[in-house]
Amino acid sequence: MIDPQLLLSADLVKLVAEIDEFKGRWAALGQLSPERLTALRKVATVESVGSSTRIEGAKLTDAQVETLLANLEAGSFTSRDEQEVAGYAEAMDLVFEAYDDLRPTESTIRQLHHVLLRHSFRDERHRGLYKALTNNIVALDADGKQVGILFETSPPFATPKEMEDLVAWTDKAFREEALHPLLITAVFVVTFLAIHPFQDGNGRLSRVLTTLLLLRSGYEYAPYASLESVIEDNKEQYYKALRRTQITLANREPDWTPWVGFFLRCLKRQKDNLERRLEAEAPRRKGEERSDLPTLSLQILAELDKHGRRTISELVEGTGANRNTVKVRLRELVGAALVEQHGRGKGTWYKRP
Repeated sequence: MIDPQLLLSADLVKLVAEIDEFKGRWAALGQLSPERLTALRKVATVESVGSSTRIEGAKLTDAQVETLLANLEAGSFTSRDEQEVAGYAEAMDLVFEAYDDLRPTESTIRQLHHVLLRHSFRDERHRGLYKALTNNIVALDADGKQVGILFETSPPFATPKEMEDLVAWTDKAFREEALHPLLITAVFVVTFLAIHPFQDGNGRLSRVLTTLLLLRSGYEYAPYASLESVIEDNKEQYYKALRRTQITLANREPDWTPWVGFFLRCLKRQKDNLERRLEAEAPRRKGEERSDLPTLSLQILAELDKHGRRTISELVEGTGANRNTVKVRLRELVGAALVEQHGRGKGTWYKRP
């Protein structure tokens, strides 16, 4: 039976308050145009889909993900990475568009798992079905061979009852406001991943469900800033925090603090990223951008001011930065309307508005 006793430190209480303060400010932001919201969501979706699938081993870059998402209607995905990207994007779209109607029931969780694996032929037999085989978290050597067990997930025979209990507790906790919504979400996620109810796709599904619970709790800015990219940037700490809490779940008094602390800090970084983009919305003359923009972003703007138009290769040469990092900063600047993108593929170039 789940009965979390959570005593938050002053630092974690401050994090919750800071996240909720931004939630309130977002609700009051009526001046953002539909066009700007669409642009913000597009950038965040690419980052979220790319990061969440890469956390689980996919190799597609954000640029490749963006190209794939632009051609989803084609429906032809030649690699497993492409299949996972397409499924994750469709699951997230469903959550974004219908979260009010998607109560976090077992039926909803199974439905989202089915969508998540819709394009994966290898997973056809177990889409939307709880696992039939053990799926412990294992350590692999350089050749991909198992060398040990990092964490024993719930056995298949116990999974249906444990999922029933988790969903019942989550529903009751939200209805009775037994805990703050962010804490309920944190407890749900770490417990869900400890159960690992499906044969595959549990990590990706946990992040889809996180967004669902955040949206249903009123954190309506979630689609406009990628939580997944924050987790990818802190992947090692992500797994450590999960394991440190999960290994205590069988105890009479589990230690929720490692995971809850990590989860809240990620949510803070998520809202901080969106806040920075919003602050860049105010019209500015060239050369007067905020000094709190990332250093590389300022270098890119300086290059564009100096040369008028630049390709990615030219910006990489001019700034001396990593090509992938330049791409990330360019997407942020385009999303903030500080830079215009022209063309596609190798012919893409950028300039100031």
